[in-house]
Amino acid sequence: MRLTTRIPWGKFSEKHKDYIKSWSNYRHMTAEGAVRSGKTIDHCIIAAMYLEKCRDKVHLASGSSMPNAKLNIGDCNGFGLEHLFRGRCRWGKYKSNEALYIQTQTGEKIVIFSGGGKADSYKSILGNSYGLWIATEINEHYDSDDSRISFIKVAMARQLAAKSPYTLWDLNPSDPYADIYSNYIDHFRKFPWYHYEHFNIFDNATMTTERIQEIEDKYDKTSVWYRRDILGERAVAEGLIFRYFADNPEPYLFEEDELKEWMKTNGYKFSHLIMGIDFGDSGSKYSFHLSGFLRGWKDMRVLDEDSLEKSGNINADMLCREFIRFYRLILDKWGYPEYIFCDSASNTLINTLRTAAMENGLPYSNIAGVVKNEISERPKAVDSLLYTGRLKISKNCPNLITALKNLIWDEKHPDIPEDANKNNINDYWDSFCYTFITHSQYIELKR
Repeated sequence: MRLTTRIPWGKFSEKHKDYIKSWSNYRHMTAEGAVRSGKTIDHCIIAAMYLEKCRDKVHLASGSSMPNAKLNIGDCNGFGLEHLFRGRCRWGKYKSNEALYIQTQTGEKIVIFSGGGKADSYKSILGNSYGLWIATEINEHYDSDDSRISFIKVAMARQLAAKSPYTLWDLNPSDPYADIYSNYIDHFRKFPWYHYEHFNIFDNATMTTERIQEIEDKYDKTSVWYRRDILGERAVAEGLIFRYFADNPEPYLFEEDELKEWMKTNGYKFSHLIMGIDFGDSGSKYSFHLSGFLRGWKDMRVLDEDSLEKSGNINADMLCREFIRFYRLILDKWGYPEYIFCDSASNTLINTLRTAAMENGLPYSNIAGVVKNEISERPKAVDSLLYTGRLKISKNCPNLITALKNLIWDEKHPDIPEDANKNNINDYWDSFCYTFITHSQYIELKR
């Protein structure tokens, strides 16, 4: 008897069935809508059907980053390409790119996985002609009026020589006035080769009422993210980012002594302690924050902060003195910080802090540049953590409390915080973010 592993398909709604069945009538399909609405699974199925019969050998799968592309298209919670072609595919390299080699009815196909979110991302996809281009979170891909450096324009140009080009894009709704709509998604709708479909969370027949309610409960229903992620609506981000926090911060704050007593009584210790440091420049401060994580990455507590005024040129001696003072304070009050993540824009200052720690007999191998994620993802993550009670802030952190109460959306770039740095709130925001963004994938998985 031969044992096989089957993909645990759930029920597909008629809307999803019709969308998948229509694939052969078009050359470009876009699915926009709420989280967990089934968009990417549809596209993985369509991509698999296309790859079985297409004449082109090399294809492209992209996300905001390469790991994002592998996670959402390669794996896709067990429904991605590596599962659809289980037993007929292998991971490898193709011209230094991550690639999935697939054996199909029409020969071997190579799907290159790439990140498209950075200004130089286009470089990773040059030199190849692609048949299929499947992109997740297309609105997070880098675009520019200069077609030589726009990932989107370069990827489309790389399909011109294909025998049977095909494109699949998905995205969660964003600012209705974003260029991705006017330049591409809505602009293409007048052409017969293009098909657009909108999905909301209720179109996913595998989602129970209880599961939908569980997801809804993680959102402030007045927030822009609820309108986008749950209702599937395009919505403008404007005004205060964390209005509910500004109106009533008290539920999100704690007293240091109370936390220590609670941890002692319940036998808790911090799973991780992470310090974040933002380096100052003209008009801004050096800012320090420490966050502790309980029960793995589940609960986050901002424990301490400090800052240092900057005047004139960089004063490395003053920075080092304040850093060592704060470092020793942290060791005395909270313990050894597993990581000390600094603004990765300055390797010189990072090395300066390492040297200062070493000369003062303090651990220094834990000092490194932060691995940054998309700026637009940070307020969304903080909102989810605050609203679900997983993030609380010590009353000993008045700078961060002020920053969260006053952080506003940028009018010109509505999905990111304004960077005017009024009253140094962006300095405090950045050093706080550096305490969690490198590990955001672990933190967000615990929602």
